[in-house]
Amino acid sequence: MAIHTGSRAPNLKVSEWVYGEPTNIDKEKGHVVFLEVFQVNCPGCFLYGIPDAIDIYKKYHNNGVVVIGLATAFEDYDKNTLDNLKLLLSSGEVIGETRNALRQYGQLVEGKKLPYKIPFPVAMDSLKKEQNYSQTKVMNFIEKNVPNFSSYDENDKTILIERVKAYFNTKQYLAETFEEYGLQGTPSAIIIDKKGIVRDITFGANGFHENTIKHLLKE
Repeated sequence: MAIHTGSRAPNLKVSEWVYGEPTNIDKEKGHVVFLEVFQVNCPGCFLYGIPDAIDIYKKYHNNGVVVIGLATAFEDYDKNTLDNLKLLLSSGEVIGETRNALRQYGQLVEGKKLPYKIPFPVAMDSLKKEQNYSQTKVMNFIEKNVPNFSSYDENDKTILIERVKAYFNTKQYLAETFEEYGLQGTPSAIIIDKKGIVRDITFGANGFHENTIKHLLKE
C-alpha cells in the first residue's frame, strides 16, 4: 500500500549515497525532513524543484530542517542513471532534455553545467529489475488510480486495462522509494514532521512548501 499523508514515513530505499553524509528518515527524528525527488533527465526538476529545495536548505538547515535529494527513475532508463547522477554532482553537468531546456532558458554555464551546486545529501533510489506483471498487479494499479473504474462500461474497461498493460511493458525497472511513496512523477516533494509522519506529498511546484515547514517547526 502506498504511503499517504498521515502515514509513518518509511526509510528511503537507496542504492548509493552519491553526495553528502548518508542518512535516512529514522535518523532524523526531531527534525523536519524535506525530501526532493527528481530525475536527472527532468527539466522541471532543475528549473523548479531543486532550486526550491536549495532555497529551503539555505533558509532552514540551521533551524531544524534536513533537506535530502533522491534521484529516481521511472522512465528514460538510459539517461536517469547512477553514472549521470554522479556526473551531475561531481561537475554540475546535465544531460538530455534537462540540458536542452536549461540551455533554451539561458540557465547553463559553459553550455552544459548548472549555475548552482546542490548543497544537501543526494542518494540514488533503489532500482529493481521489473518482473513480468500479473493481472492482479494491473487491476491493483487501476483501482488505486481510477477510483470510479467499476462504473465504466465494459468496452472502456477493456481499453483502460490494455493501456495499463502497455504502460507496464515500458517499465524496465521498479524504483522502490518512488513506488512505495506512491509518487506520480517528478519533481515531487515529501515533507515529514519531527515525529516521522508524512505531512505533505506534492507533485510539481506549488510554492507552499515554506509555509508548511514553518508550521511544522513550531510543533
